[in-house]
Amino acid sequence: MDKKFELLDKKVGFQGFFRLDVLKVRHALFEGGWSHPLERELFQRGECVAAVLYDAVRDQLVLIEQFRVGAMEYDDKPWLLEIVAGAIESGETPEQVVVREALEESGCEVLDLIPAHVFYTTPGGSSERIHLYCARVDSENAGGVHGLRSEDEDIRVFTVSFAEAMKLLADGRIASGIPLVGLYWLAQHREQLREQWGNGEDGDESQSDAGC
Repeated sequence: MDKKFELLDKKVGFQGFFRLDVLKVRHALFEGGWSHPLERELFQRGECVAAVLYDAVRDQLVLIEQFRVGAMEYDDKPWLLEIVAGAIESGETPEQVVVREALEESGCEVLDLIPAHVFYTTPGGSSERIHLYCARVDSENAGGVHGLRSEDEDIRVFTVSFAEAMKLLADGRIASGIPLVGLYWLAQHREQLREQWGNGEDGDESQSDAGC
């Protein structure tokens, strides 16, 4: 199969806080030939980052909780447990955004970064692609309420042990896809990270005394 597609038409269906495009496309079929022209709505979310904030010395994670409109359809208390995340703006690298978002959303300074995955969240109708990282932080003073008031962010920051985080997963307390991917990645790589970061000496020495 020659995997090809053609964008036949594209127009803006809605422009508000986010943008919705209306596309007309056709694509090659597995058994040969082409599909009929398909009209699809595409929610334009673009390139984003997310980061698991992990303190390997204390074996703790810094998590956040915030109100999410997408959960209102299913939950009478639509506050979700998550990891820090944000959109990549023009001219920024994913690593720069992780550093910025970690500070804005949790008050934590990133001491080191490891890339984990690049994945699509809901490719059936959204362009969002996540660059996932694991970030080394000092969780000693993590907590409180953070976020940019100019963006109406109201973010509760708290710490949990690795064991407590795994229990949150097992109990279904973490229901958002991005933190699920991030925490399962951490579970797979935790021992390696504890060897690499556990003595607190790796990374930029100038940041060794920095914390949340």
